Amino acid sequence: MNPLTLSGLYVYPIKSAGGVSLTTGQLDDRGLQHDRRWMLVDNQNSFLTQRKFPRMALISVELAPESLVVRGPAMKDLEVPFRLKNPETLRVRVWDDVVEAHSAGDDASSWFSQFLGFPCNLVSMPEGAIRLVNPKYGQSQMSFADSFPLLLISEASLNDLNSRLDTPVPMNRFRPNLVVRGCSPYEEDEWQGICIGAIAIQIGKPCSRCTVPTVDQSTGIQGKEPIGTLSTYRSRDGKVYFGQNVIHLSKGTLTVGDHIEIISRR
Repeated sequence: MNPLTLSGLYVYPIKSAGGVSLTTGQLDDRGLQHDRRWMLVDNQNSFLTQRKFPRMALISVELAPESLVVRGPAMKDLEVPFRLKNPETLRVRVWDDVVEAHSAGDDASSWFSQFLGFPCNLVSMPEGAIRLVNPKYGQSQMSFADSFPLLLISEASLNDLNSRLDTPVPMNRFRPNLVVRGCSPYEEDEWQGICIGAIAIQIGKPCSRCTVPTVDQSTGIQGKEPIGTLSTYRSRDGKVYFGQNVIHLSKGTLTVGDHIEIISRR
């Protein structure tokens, strides 16, 4: 049997925009450093995602030493400093949470408003902001992510799904942080606790999927798959599940190739 290893490590600096593949990532209180620490909001300071605006998939992000570099088709590059000077503080909404945020400024607002075709603003999460995971699963902090600090999916689960599809889909449709190699399809459903390298990971709950996986991340075009196929064998209680929402129990470093040990199963 192949060893169980971490085969992919990803962050999505701007919620619902393009991801960044990492070789090594640092875990802080909220998850992987830079993961979903920025977010687009509308005029009511409510979050925007590909669920309603699939064109957001075409926003690509690069992590420079001191800034984000944002790119989009037919747009000039936008540089967003990690450290903003005297930013305006806002109260923004992510699902049912209202969280303190810092506006990234007029240049960023203009860039994203032009790209999406309506007024919006880029905000970042300051260090002192408080946003907690559902206390049912622990006391962990999180970023602008939907509900957990991290999302884990196995390569085998995606391979099984693709064997059922007419046109296979890449892993980026599901926007995981942690990709695992060496287990059987959907084996991650059975795990309760694992250790990736030196980092203990608690499996929170299965990830119920919205419409984002139906958006082609290279074109921004939305279809029906793979949710249509997943719904035939991965649904219950009116929801479709793929991957596991997880919580890290310590800070530290994750590196692609790290050995994974299964500590406990459900």
